[in-house]
Order: sequence, then C-alpha cells, then structure tokens
Amino acid sequence: MATRLTADFWVRAYLKRLELAGIPAFITAHGDATAGAVLVKQAPLDGTARAFQRSFDLMSGNRAWVVLIAGAEADVDAAIARQRQFDSDLWVVEVEDRAGRHLLEEEGLAD
Repeated sequence: MATRLTADFWVRAYLKRLELAGIPAFITAHGDATAGAVLVKQAPLDGTARAFQRSFDLMSGNRAWVVLIAGAEADVDAAIARQRQFDSDLWVVEVEDRAGRHLLEEEGLAD
C-alpha cells in the first residue's frame, strides 16, 4: 500500500527538484498542509501560461497531471482564482521557465 504524502511535503520536495534543475518557482497560494490539492501554473514568460492539476486516469486508474487550462496568462490566472474561491485549501505553485519546463512528467512527480 502506497503512503500518501502531505501536500506541504510534496510541494516542498517539488520546489527543491525545480531549484536543483535551475527552474524558478514559488508558492502563490498556500493551501492546507496535510490534504490540500495542488495546482501548478507554468509560465514561459511570454504572456501565456498553463495550469496543471492531478487527476485520475479512468482507463488505467493511475494519477496523472493534466492541463486544466492553457492560454493567455490573465485567463489562466482568472481560472486559478475561481478554483481558489471553491477550494480554500488549494495550493498553487508557479513555475517560470522560458523553455516551458515543469518536471511534472518525471518519476516521483508524475505519479
């Protein structure tokens, strides 16, 4: 049986992995330390952005990061703000990388 990590632990580990890869990132919304969901906003600093959320793949039963919204950064920010209105426990991590890197597909972060 897999152990579920707290949201705070996962976010801190994610930020460290990004730091080690030289990718700037910061917490823009601090959610519930134990059970909050996490959104990751990836901004390539060109006026666009993508927001990722964890979801279950119904076909495989595995967890995966999926794009919640992509487009103009202002639109992505508005969508994130709406999500925060419904879920005050939500964490938001913003990743700023011109190459679009976010590391969510890497082992230990993807699942």
